[in-house]
Amino acid sequence: MVRFKERYLLVNILQPQGDASTTKKPDKPVPDILIYNRPTTDHVTPQSLLRAIRAQVAMLFGDYGSGAVDRSLQVKYLSLATSTFILRISRAHYRLVWAALTTMDELPARNGKPCTFRVVRVSGTIRKIEEEAVRRAKQIMLAAEEEMAGKKSASDDALGALFGKSGGPSAGEFDAMDVDSSASEGEPEDGG
Repeated sequence: MVRFKERYLLVNILQPQGDASTTKKPDKPVPDILIYNRPTTDHVTPQSLLRAIRAQVAMLFGDYGSGAVDRSLQVKYLSLATSTFILRISRAHYRLVWAALTTMDELPARNGKPCTFRVVRVSGTIRKIEEEAVRRAKQIMLAAEEEMAGKKSASDDALGALFGKSGGPSAGEFDAMDVDSSASEGEPEDGG
């Protein structure tokens, strides 16, 4: 029996421009990380996402893209609270959907707000994608709590939590500039 090979894409919807609710001065300041990861409007549904993605694939790749993606594209999970969704697509054509998501620039709803669709992870199993979605949601919550408590500066953890990293180099990583400067100590600079 042949098993269908599929890929699952974990996608975040980032909304970098403020709306009317964020331009007013609230009683409590909103953490920077939550400005980008606002909840999505109720008008976004799995069906509207599929229509928008299919239209974008058709615009970019024509009939070939439409035919390749049409049968296997499916929204498996949509969370409006975390602005996250999981797509299932055939393994051979997931890059077409990824390219379409990269070029989409507004929410697929009436009077859609400008946004960015960011593919966070691609996996062959939905279990790994779900684990990553939970891990990222926890990481964003912790970063927001730390920022509200004043433990870290806003610039340190807002973008770090957004892109999956916080602080400096961790175990197994190194700063390339530090390695280069320490390796050249005591050696002549003649290049040989």
